[in-house]
Amino acid sequence: MRIELEKRPRVSGLFSVVSPLLALALTLAFGALMFSLLGKDPMDALYSFFVEPLLEVWSLHELAIKAAPLILIAVGLSVCFRSNNWNIGAEGQFTMGAIAGSILPVMNPEWHSPMILPLMLVMGMIGGALYAGIPALLKTRFNTNEILTSLMLVYIAQLYLDWLTRGPWRDPQGYNFPQTKAFVTEAVLPEILASGRAHWAFIFAILAAIAVWFMMRFMLKGFEVSVLGQSERAGRFAGFSARRMVWFSMLLSGALAGLAGISEVSGSIGHLQPIISPGYGFTAIIVAFLGRLNPLGIIAAGLVLALTYLGGEAAQLSIGISDKVARVFQGLLLFFVLSCDTLIHYRIRLIFAGAKPEARG
Repeated sequence: MRIELEKRPRVSGLFSVVSPLLALALTLAFGALMFSLLGKDPMDALYSFFVEPLLEVWSLHELAIKAAPLILIAVGLSVCFRSNNWNIGAEGQFTMGAIAGSILPVMNPEWHSPMILPLMLVMGMIGGALYAGIPALLKTRFNTNEILTSLMLVYIAQLYLDWLTRGPWRDPQGYNFPQTKAFVTEAVLPEILASGRAHWAFIFAILAAIAVWFMMRFMLKGFEVSVLGQSERAGRFAGFSARRMVWFSMLLSGALAGLAGISEVSGSIGHLQPIISPGYGFTAIIVAFLGRLNPLGIIAAGLVLALTYLGGEAAQLSIGISDKVARVFQGLLLFFVLSCDTLIHYRIRLIFAGAKPEARG
């Protein structure tokens, strides 16, 4: 006996909408089971994850801070995934964007100018885009698998950041801590409101989501993304180039990840250090699929996943769980999102030995 997946001839629009909700419900159910097995009260754990972070104004600001990089990165990834280009290395592009954008405040710590912050943001986008261009070049030139190359480049970027902050960029007055000098005031991303720490990265994320949604909905480029993603052969027949789409989607995705990286460093941290991300680039993959690869849906999905970050921190304090449990909880969500999507588009068939193949017309 073997198992095969047979593509359904028609997919219900209702099921496509319900799929992420079903995935979220299954995550909650299996998450409650996981907490029970850990000896924790499931209701207390779920309350810590999804309710407690929403009760204070300061925690709403923290929610926006966590959601901003997730939304920015996921919006770029949605273009890659819809064009059938699998950029799994957004974490590395996030890191290289942070490094490239930090060159000015680190190398010129005495430069006080209103131009420094816009230049940092632009340089961060360029750094992320150039780093995403490496797997794009390897795919278009040597036909390599972009999943492997983009993923391996993540660890190179992280090691490079670690070397910089412990070596040539380390603050000589920093008591031997592995970090750069603190950015000057003009190089810090300003807060949106005076009531908390939420900064302009969240505004960038919303604007990016709206811009990409408009492109996908009303522009020829968005149509090109959709056509090539569904059928490269049909795209070539329409005059679209799959090679150019690899470059377009990867560079756009890398630029948004780089913007997220320099925004996180400039707005939330204020200097470079060996660890600047709790895994935003990987979690953004969950956000993209949970948002149905729709930029507007990604905004809501980004807030949900940001809530799991804050909820995980709150649960560590209130019920005493490990931070690894929050990662497992996010992994459950990705598993059920992909599983529900698979069962919507395919039906499972059991093929028994000796069974005659069905005639196909």
